[in-house]
Amino acid sequence: MFEPPSWDERYSGEETVWSGKPNAQLVAEVSVLTPGTALDVGCGEGGDVIWLASQGWKVTGADFSANGLARAARHAKDAGVADKVDWWQVDARSFAADGRAYDLVSTHFLHPPNGGMVEVVARLAEAVAPGGRLLVVGHAPSEAFFTHLSPNQRRAMFVAEDLLPGLPSDFEVLAVEQRPRAMVREGVEVSVHDSTLVARRTP
Repeated sequence: MFEPPSWDERYSGEETVWSGKPNAQLVAEVSVLTPGTALDVGCGEGGDVIWLASQGWKVTGADFSANGLARAARHAKDAGVADKVDWWQVDARSFAADGRAYDLVSTHFLHPPNGGMVEVVARLAEAVAPGGRLLVVGHAPSEAFFTHLSPNQRRAMFVAEDLLPGLPSDFEVLAVEQRPRAMVREGVEVSVHDSTLVARRTP
């Protein structure tokens, strides 16, 4: 689950893996912002990237799965926003901004093992432009996930407060919350919480 080959295999079939709809916390946070440049890390099939582009953002979708990025590019073309997006194959665990800067850096449901999300937050923060925002959303530990996940997968979940050590000192925390959300699993609606960290880099 934590390495590119497993995700390349997951994205190798014909069926769409995800709904294609934007993630709820992205919509909640971004709808009030003026469009600019955005980086979505762990973009998968590109649902969030396509939504951002449709809202007027210039977006880079990043993922470590070549098959995922190929799917995302096809979906962006089908949605008519291919001219507003770029793609970047990179592993969030070794991500380096290298001078790139974005008005919004977001990642949803990226869960590296062994508490690695704190380091990922520090890496992603480097890519936020002055005055820009960082949005990190993940699965909070929940009984709704325990029946079908391995112990390693469960340990990779986090609450928002766990991520605060990864923020550089020039960031202002705007939200650090576990936000309730309903989701459907195997035809049954269950209640889960999205661990949500929103921070702004000081100008």
